[in-house]
Order: sequence, then C-alpha cells, then structure tokens
Amino acid sequence: MPRKHMKKIIIASDRAGFPLKEALKEHLAQSGYDVTDVGSRDTGDGGMAYWQAAENLAPRVSSGEFERGVLICGTGMGMSIAANKYPNVYAALCENTFCAHNCRAINNANVLALGGWVTPPYTGIAILETFLSTPFLDGVTDWQRENLPHFFDEVRRLEQTNFRP
Repeated sequence: MPRKHMKKIIIASDRAGFPLKEALKEHLAQSGYDVTDVGSRDTGDGGMAYWQAAENLAPRVSSGEFERGVLICGTGMGMSIAANKYPNVYAALCENTFCAHNCRAINNANVLALGGWVTPPYTGIAILETFLSTPFLDGVTDWQRENLPHFFDEVRRLEQTNFRP
C-alpha cells in the first residue's frame, strides 16, 4: 500500500503507453492518490511522442513539485533515457517487482518507467505498488546502508562535470 505521507503523483505516457497509464491511474485513484496526468490523451492523434511525455513530467519531479512520477511508453526505455536528462530525476525502467524494489532500496529512484507493450496491467500494478511502498535502504546490507547515501553526491558531481552549459 502507498506510504501515508505521499498522496500525490504525476503520470505520463506516449501513445503506446496510454492503455497501461489508464489502468495505473484508476488503481492509484482507488488507492487514494491525487493523480496528475500530463499526457497522452489517447493512442491516436491525441497521443504524443515519448520524449514529449517525459518533458511534461520530468521538470516537475526535478523541481520537487512531485516526489514520484510514472512514465509509460512502448518499452519504457525511451522514457527513462529522456527523463534522466533532468537534474534530480532518477528514472528506472522496471519489468518486475524485484527491479522495482531494488531501484528504490538501492538507487532511491523517483520515476518509474514502464513498457506498455511488454507489461500487462496486473503486472504494472504490482510493480507500481512495490515502487511506491519501498523505502530507500530497505533490506540492504550494512555496507550499502553506509555507502549508498553518498550515491547522489557522486551523481551530482558527474552531472556538473558532464552537463555543463
């Protein structure tokens, strides 16, 4: 179940991810979340490209307006690549609950990327629930507990070195 303090979430998809996005939105709403949907509107002409959907969502997680986000395209790969170009966005493509747990517990990912072509709704819901309910450092080793909190400092250093204006 969702953590009590986090009750709002942002979600976006391209055309290929639209059906899964709609299933996840319904589940989130039933679970008491305030869901902000930033596209797509459908699978046809109202749909958008994966990079557009990521661009609608990632800045709002980057700024801290939303603690977590969900992106869905055909495979989830394009969304995760595009979203990870924003500072403070750590998007992880997950195809199972093991990966969803570890992307939170080990990497403290804040954006879940899913593939609408490869993830049925019941699996997507299980992955989403795991992603939302797993805290950072959940079930990790003592070495990980001591060293993983420094991960973000190292990522920021890499960003500043490699993404200079």
